[in-house]
Amino acid sequence: MTNQLTPDLPAAEVATILEAQLREEDALLNGHFKLSSGLHSDTYVQCARFLRKPDLAAPAMAVLAQRLRDAGLVPDTVVGPAMGGVVVSYELARQLGVPSLFTERDANGEMTLRRGFTLSPGERVVIAEDVVTTGKSTLEVARVLKEMGVEVLAVASLIDRTSGKAGLPFPNFALLPVQAAVFAADAVPEHLAGIPAVKPGSRPDAK
Repeated sequence: MTNQLTPDLPAAEVATILEAQLREEDALLNGHFKLSSGLHSDTYVQCARFLRKPDLAAPAMAVLAQRLRDAGLVPDTVVGPAMGGVVVSYELARQLGVPSLFTERDANGEMTLRRGFTLSPGERVVIAEDVVTTGKSTLEVARVLKEMGVEVLAVASLIDRTSGKAGLPFPNFALLPVQAAVFAADAVPEHLAGIPAVKPGSRPDAK
């Protein structure tokens, strides 16, 4: 098996290679983690450790770009939410030959386009994410875009943690599905409860 991602590889081989690369970069971890949502999990994904290396990020985005082309979903623009979607959006857009923008939160915590970024009604957009966990941020970006009259074609990500349960109203393209157990704070199983919870994320806890 090759250790390099290329667009011609079968999906299962892409997933196997990507998982190995993520673990080698300490970007896919097992343990006891407290998520920004307040939930606890036995698995954590820190894609920034993977995306910091262009020689890993570029081939992965080339695979995603080809999957979008094969599906006839080439956008006019790629948009990712800050922070996790910024690098993914940029590199995916570069592979597709289109512009890349990113959304971010304003002072009230609302997702928005800033920095003079604009989109025109009727533009076709792919939302780029590093990880789709619940679909919440993806739907927030989609709301901003739809309010501008933009057509959301799909979401494209490195990792999908939704197990197909996000209920997104558009196609969900991901290179690696990750099954991760998630628990409420008062329902953490014994095998995890004995391990101190680590919160490695960048977002503050949900209130």
